[in-house]
Amino acid sequence: MRTELSLILFFISSLVYGQNAFVQDSLDIYVQREMERWKIPGTAIAIVKDGKVVVEKGYGVRENGKTEKVDQHTLFQIASNTKLFTATCLSLLQAQKRLTLDDKITKWIKDFRLYDTLATREVTIRDMLCHRIGYRTFQSDFLNWNSNLSRSALIQNMRNVKPVYGFRSRWGYCNMGFVTAGEVIRYATDTTWEDYIKGHLFNPLKMERTNTSYQSLISDSDAAIAHTVINDSILKIPYTNIESIGPSGSINSSVNDLTHWLLMQLDSGRYEGKEIIPFAALYETRRSQMVMGDPINPLFPMKHFATYGLGVDLNDYAGRKIISHGGGTDGFVTQIMFVPEERLGIVVLTNTDANNFYELLCYQLLESYLQLPYRNLSEIFYEDYKQSVFAQESEIKEWQERIAKKPESALPLDRYAGKYTNSVYGDIEIKKENNKLNIYFSHHPQNIGHLEAFGGNDFVCTYSSRTYGVKMISFSEENEKVKTVTLRVNDYIDMMPYEFTKVN
Repeated sequence: MRTELSLILFFISSLVYGQNAFVQDSLDIYVQREMERWKIPGTAIAIVKDGKVVVEKGYGVRENGKTEKVDQHTLFQIASNTKLFTATCLSLLQAQKRLTLDDKITKWIKDFRLYDTLATREVTIRDMLCHRIGYRTFQSDFLNWNSNLSRSALIQNMRNVKPVYGFRSRWGYCNMGFVTAGEVIRYATDTTWEDYIKGHLFNPLKMERTNTSYQSLISDSDAAIAHTVINDSILKIPYTNIESIGPSGSINSSVNDLTHWLLMQLDSGRYEGKEIIPFAALYETRRSQMVMGDPINPLFPMKHFATYGLGVDLNDYAGRKIISHGGGTDGFVTQIMFVPEERLGIVVLTNTDANNFYELLCYQLLESYLQLPYRNLSEIFYEDYKQSVFAQESEIKEWQERIAKKPESALPLDRYAGKYTNSVYGDIEIKKENNKLNIYFSHHPQNIGHLEAFGGNDFVCTYSSRTYGVKMISFSEENEKVKTVTLRVNDYIDMMPYEFTKVN
């Protein structure tokens, strides 16, 4: 109670004296307390205001249980915050008249195909950068995420993905759209996406710690370790290698480097007085391209509209235009936000994927700069989050209690074993090993699905890659012969069910 009262008093003083007392006097207390609430080992934060870096620091540790501290140079996977970098490169190429964002993809990638003939013929770079090709959010990422397939193979496989929506009819978050758009850079410039982004953004912005390489991340001496939270315990998990979908999410960066990116965004494309990106190219990414929906959230009543630009979310908040994006990968969630009218930019990086604090802190800071009445967004949101997690864990506990009673499967386990295929994913193999069934994935050799009989043709699948979750899966049979198996993973990997047909 005393701490909350102090925060309120500091906020009131900021109104009186025109300073942000929350940032100056209460930020450290707030962050450390909320990190403990959310079980976050390490966080890095930066704030840019009026052309200056006013906060740039780390909290906590790089790895849970160890002593190495997070600092302003610690690397994090920033995941989908990569998307604005990719869109900015393509907007720059348009400004240089080397392409236009309304070029058809087939102009540059001659053999490109989507499932639908019309979409194949008409789809543009802009369509790819604003998520309007007809995919449901995360559709096909069951294959794409952490896959051993090459970038070109994943792009070629898009022709096998039947869209849920009509072309350009609805917004659906599509990582492969950015992968495809990033590959256009190679055809338009004869330079890889990796080299182009380094040469035109990282180097001129002096982002010396920033890279797009999985190997660079795992070999760096000051890199945050990936974590998740399972049953209220913090667990270290492996880094995700997403280089094959690099233009949608493979950048590794620090808050120090990202302040350079924010300073450029808030100074009309200039950094240290030198133009890096023409403002017209920056502005192109910030224009609304696709309606995402009308937000209905009592926590944020000042947010009325949500649209998508090119690699950024756009919404109103207390009369200001907010430009932001989140990023999530196995073990990391991050948020970047900037408000040009306020000359304000915020970045929050965390090294666990089981928190919403990364986004809530951005809004907490935004509200403090807009001089809105203090409220602890993190605490308010955490109660709903905790109930949701409890419900999920309770369901899994009930499953385990039933499994402990050793329910019988409808068929002998040998009948379920064999090879299966799906037109989007490809092949899996189910093997009977030590009187249990295990699923082996051709494009994710690091991930094994361990099956436990639930009764009938239902099984509980626990994936060895923890972020894929624990899911109920079902087989179908005909005349005591297995025909198919339908798999699911956690929604933040892919919301779609995948039916695999038994081939032997």
